[in-house]
Amino acid sequence: MGSDGRVKGVTQKIIIVDDDRATREMLQTALELEGFEVRQAVNGLRLVSALRVEQPDLILLDVMMSWIDGFELCRSIKRNDEFRHIPLIFITAKRGADDLKKGFDAGCVDYFTKPLDLEKLVERIRSVLINERCPLLRGATTNFGQGA
Repeated sequence: MGSDGRVKGVTQKIIIVDDDRATREMLQTALELEGFEVRQAVNGLRLVSALRVEQPDLILLDVMMSWIDGFELCRSIKRNDEFRHIPLIFITAKRGADDLKKGFDAGCVDYFTKPLDLEKLVERIRSVLINERCPLLRGATTNFGQGA
């Protein structure tokens, strides 16, 4: 992936799910400047509707939202055969070790706490998207040091 949010010439799509409008807009602006195509959803219900129309390459998801919390929404996405392949990164104010564990147990690929370090978040998004597009890198193992 180049520095322009594209993999093999295809612009990568990201959905930001957060009930805080300022956070959604800040993230959308930052990610669009990096070349990503970005959509917003104010809550889990809007995300489910958006997923039916156009699947993103990655979801950025807040934990504390109305209707359904992010952990439960993530579990629901990961149980759905149609959507389980979509990588999900939590973006949240919840900093506790138990929250971090809940996030990874629910199925996220990473967990960022607010205030967000945008440079690290963009770097991680790129890394996740590259790995999703290169299945040989995912789960690769080596025989180094095993006396093959």
